[in-house]
Amino acid sequence: MSELVTGEAVVLGLRSAKLPSRMLAIGLDLLAQFLLMIALLFASALLVSEVDDAAGAAIGLGLMVFCLVILPVLVETLSGGRSLGKLALGLRVVRTDGGPVRFRHSLVRGLVGFVELPMLMGVPALICSMVSPEGRRLGDVFAGTLVVRERVPGAGRGRDALPPVPPELLAGIGSGLVSLDLSAVPDPLWLAVRQYLSRIGQLDPAVGFGMAQRLAGDLVAYTGQAVPQGVHPAQYLGAVLVERQRRDWERSVAAQRYAAEAQQAQYGQPVSGGEQVRQPLERARRYEAPVAPPPAAPAAPAPVAPQSQPAPPVDGGFAPPA
Repeated sequence: MSELVTGEAVVLGLRSAKLPSRMLAIGLDLLAQFLLMIALLFASALLVSEVDDAAGAAIGLGLMVFCLVILPVLVETLSGGRSLGKLALGLRVVRTDGGPVRFRHSLVRGLVGFVELPMLMGVPALICSMVSPEGRRLGDVFAGTLVVRERVPGAGRGRDALPPVPPELLAGIGSGLVSLDLSAVPDPLWLAVRQYLSRIGQLDPAVGFGMAQRLAGDLVAYTGQAVPQGVHPAQYLGAVLVERQRRDWERSVAAQRYAAEAQQAQYGQPVSGGEQVRQPLERARRYEAPVAPPPAAPAAPAPVAPQSQPAPPVDGGFAPPA
């Protein structure tokens, strides 16, 4: 049993593949790849008959790289770590934290595997797999991957192994969850509970029970309410998670209803159910800032009357008497 720890500190009970099953899977993969390479070489010889030795060597080298490196990398990336041999034996390549492999992991495994498997006859892979406790070859060590078993005998009975809860205990759980304070539970713990419940069918019953006890203990530390007697920890985790989802759904519905009523009050539309909103415009104006009237334009200045000027003097120097 290999204890893989995820980023949320959840220990996954995954069984690492043994050396015989891995050798058989690699043998099936190499057999399929060599058969495909021979078929492509034969087809290229029929299609392109008149080629020189250099072109023939280039075609052969290209087909070998395609069948032994490029094609396995593409198949492993697109299938989520399952090649033909691994799919036949129920194996899968995963990261060391339990996550699915990406293109970079498959590329490193394919490049290193081309050197240690076909070119060196699998001797480095055999030695490294015998030394490693998880049976990892050099490609797995450099890529940070691990080959695990997907079809474990008895692992699929994880859900069926949960004992049935008596009706009186179900009623007690339901009444206790209504008053349970879930505000202090952090989001990483909820994520760990969801991941555990989604993988409970793939875990060994003993490993799953231990993980459920640890998660339930962490949940009790935040809520302050112990798990009822006679209830399986996994069932209690599922009930608490359902209660949290129910509360989130009620808050979401309440928020949508409040937004709809505010919009209906603003535009005077009828509320669902045939009821009318009383004085919708006045209620909406309560939350609006008063708009000041625009400032008046300044008045135009009054025209100034021209001042009268004294008459110019008459020629001859005669001035009229005052």
